Amino acid sequence: MTAVSTGVRSALPETPLSPSRLAFLQERGMGASVFVAALTTAFGVILVDATMYLGALLQNDPYLGDSATLAYVVQILSVLLTAVAMYVAAIVTANTFATIVAGRTRRIALMRLIGASSRAQRAEVAGQGLSVGIIGAVLGLIAGVLLAWAGAAIGSAALAHAPQGFSPLQPGVLVPATGVALTTWLAAWAGSRRVLTVTPLQALAGSAERTVADTATVSSRHLGAIVLFVIGGALLAGGVVFGLVSPLGVVVAFFGGVFSFSGLAIGSVLVMPPVLRAVGRLFGRSATARLAAENALRHPERSSRMAIGVVMGVTLVTMFAVAMESAKALLVRTSSEELPPEVFAPFDAFATVMMALVAVSAVIAAVGLVNLLTIGVVQRRRELGLLRAIGLSSRQVRRMVLLEAAHITIAATATGLVLGIAYGWIAAQSLLGSVPALPDFHPAGLIAPVVPWAPITAIVAGTALLTLFASVAPTRLATRVAPVEALAAD
Repeated sequence: MTAVSTGVRSALPETPLSPSRLAFLQERGMGASVFVAALTTAFGVILVDATMYLGALLQNDPYLGDSATLAYVVQILSVLLTAVAMYVAAIVTANTFATIVAGRTRRIALMRLIGASSRAQRAEVAGQGLSVGIIGAVLGLIAGVLLAWAGAAIGSAALAHAPQGFSPLQPGVLVPATGVALTTWLAAWAGSRRVLTVTPLQALAGSAERTVADTATVSSRHLGAIVLFVIGGALLAGGVVFGLVSPLGVVVAFFGGVFSFSGLAIGSVLVMPPVLRAVGRLFGRSATARLAAENALRHPERSSRMAIGVVMGVTLVTMFAVAMESAKALLVRTSSEELPPEVFAPFDAFATVMMALVAVSAVIAAVGLVNLLTIGVVQRRRELGLLRAIGLSSRQVRRMVLLEAAHITIAATATGLVLGIAYGWIAAQSLLGSVPALPDFHPAGLIAPVVPWAPITAIVAGTALLTLFASVAPTRLATRVAPVEALAAD
């Protein structure tokens, strides 16, 4: 009977979610990837349902029911914010799988040694990404629908003219779920590109993160990143110029931001090491601080993957804050009299809502940092064991890992603040440069960027908390294994 059941199981086709193919989920880093996919899906589902609910609410309103402008604007914002969250999640997932693949170098090389092709190995990693995406999308879909249902129930009880019988099971909720599953699959495929370069000879080595010497040579990927960044920069400049005659300049600037930041993300290994080197000088010259700084620079690909997610989160939050503050400053500049605080209430409310929504992308990036730091410590067990063996205490190892986390988050935050201020000013300029302004109704022209210090202070404080939170799990792992056991690890 056992033989029959075994034969039946072996004859059944294996689906991406079959139990035999889900064992990889126990590998460190996969759980966080599922969480990222679920969080992104839930965010998209809630935005879709909120847009539908707002549209029904406006239709029931006796004064606004005939106008669909506001609902149309909210729909555009929901699509853009969902796309941004999926973009951030895709980069975080690609970086996670790239780090995981680097840790699997020896196993992949052994499979190559016994005849497996690199394409088959890469297809396996991509299949795991599809499984992660499907599981995360299903969990996020359920959580998003439940949260939307709770929000609709609260709105029906608290709002006048609230739509009755609203169902969160809108057909549109399948769009973010499907999109997250596909982008996670594609991100895993992109993150596994290193599989194609693994040779059977590397079966004798451990993980194979590339060093500074390996990344110094200009590759086709670097050239592609430079091309994207140049095209994005040209579009950003074009958006600013076009914005002086039409608000549609913001559309040109939007694509410029997408292209330029994509180039920055792809070529982060060229951008982040100089910033990391400058930040490392602030940590002093103690042995632990120098080790932390050198660890961040010795493998620039790993450090850049950790940093780029935080750069994205900080850039998005800063960009919206600067854009809204610059718009408020333009309103004050063009007014012939002092404006009461009530005039700015809609700006502040909209900015608060937008910052809260964009913060979801920052949370996704933070999860990616914690995940990559933890995976990195696991893959460096031999290195940490050697440090313990030559005399470093557990406290010194913990401090080193903490300083590495601080090193990366400070560099990422500084980069994100600079990019956020630049992108925020370009967004405001390209949108409002042609708007007629009081008192003579001439175009506003050039707008000076305004940096809101309250959000900037909150970002810096959040960075400090992120550093502490991100280093908890890695520091515990770094000191949990005895030196002899770590040195013997594969």
